[in-house]
Amino acid sequence: MTARLVWERDGRDWPNRAWSRFVFADGLLWHVQVMGAGPVLLLLHGSGASTHTWRDVAPILARRFLVIAPDLPGQGFSHESRAGGYTLDATARGVAALMTEMKTRADVIVGHSAGVAVAVRMALDALAKPRVIIGLNAALLPFAAAAPIYSGLAKLLALNPFVPWAFARYASGPGVVERLLGETGSRIDARGVALYRRLAGNAGHVAATLRMMANWTLPALERDLPKLTTPLELLVGSRDRTIAPERAFEMRRAAPHARITQLAGLGHLAHEEKPDDVAARILDIAREHGVLDPPQDASDDASDDASDGASKDSPKDAI
Repeated sequence: MTARLVWERDGRDWPNRAWSRFVFADGLLWHVQVMGAGPVLLLLHGSGASTHTWRDVAPILARRFLVIAPDLPGQGFSHESRAGGYTLDATARGVAALMTEMKTRADVIVGHSAGVAVAVRMALDALAKPRVIIGLNAALLPFAAAAPIYSGLAKLLALNPFVPWAFARYASGPGVVERLLGETGSRIDARGVALYRRLAGNAGHVAATLRMMANWTLPALERDLPKLTTPLELLVGSRDRTIAPERAFEMRRAAPHARITQLAGLGHLAHEEKPDDVAARILDIAREHGVLDPPQDASDDASDDASDGASKDSPKDAI
């Protein structure tokens, strides 16, 4: 176990590695994957994940979009944030600074879980002006009465430098990551499990995840949700055991421009279980909001070449 993932070693077989680059913004070095061409679609992963979570979805979306997917601060291969940089507000500002450094702006933001909160905060604070925000099993509201306990426990764990090392060692044990993933209500492939094991077995990644959880206070976001004018599309896995599907209705009551679509039979990691189906829904939503033109025929989205769609542009040609 090392304090931080090392790209030359841990990233040697990383999904979509050819589309990775490192960008300095907001005082830290970000790992970002960029692929495709067209309107800009920003992908924001959830707590404890990384760009790997989009490994199958991103190439599909890259047939129609310029896809930008960063690792959030301290997670995956992005470097640690400066002191105080793990709050929701700071993370939103950091992602906005990254987009500014890359000289682009998002037409669509797709977030998963805590990544949706970053997207919404960016829109509320005028750090981004997407045509639509798409939330996959969104984490936008506090965990009800348990929120103070949850936050306090996360703070205690984050302050103890031994905890990330202990958890990383524990997660490296046989069957541990499989059990943790099973508790999300999702069933993902062996490659996905192996990638999560690599992340969970790294103390630096675990430490950043704990800091994010410790500083992720959502009551302010909940109070501001009624001010959100950006359309919010909530895609909700019916089998999600991390965030109860019923919570989406609370989010819709709080956000006046929200709409709910159920993803039947899918859990918290729906986009990793059924990437084709989730990507198709994202494309449909983009068309509904005028970001993409309607397909010319039924096979338009399938693309007439056998590539993953990203090969139309080399890594050098994108942003």
